[in-house]
Amino acid sequence: MVNAKKEFLEHIEGKEVKFVKIKYDYRFNKGLKFEFAGDSCAAAEMLDFEYDSGYGTQHLYGVIWYKDGTWSERGEYDGLEWWVHNSCPSLDIDFEDLP
Repeated sequence: MVNAKKEFLEHIEGKEVKFVKIKYDYRFNKGLKFEFAGDSCAAAEMLDFEYDSGYGTQHLYGVIWYKDGTWSERGEYDGLEWWVHNSCPSLDIDFEDLP
């Protein structure tokens, strides 16, 4: 079992949160949905519960946007789930060198 609040706080450590949108879906869409603009503490409090992040079905869905333009979203494979931090790729290339 994983504590969703602890997982969330560890994932956002050192990042400035701009917006959080999370859905906790446990058995046929029962659960909670919430959005917070820049309030990672309030979001963390809503996530103070245990869930099974292992094999089975995905329980947490959502996106966290950061002030630096990056974002995190839930990754999932075969019922395993986790947060994935993303950023846009750099386009600092010399297009004249392309074939």
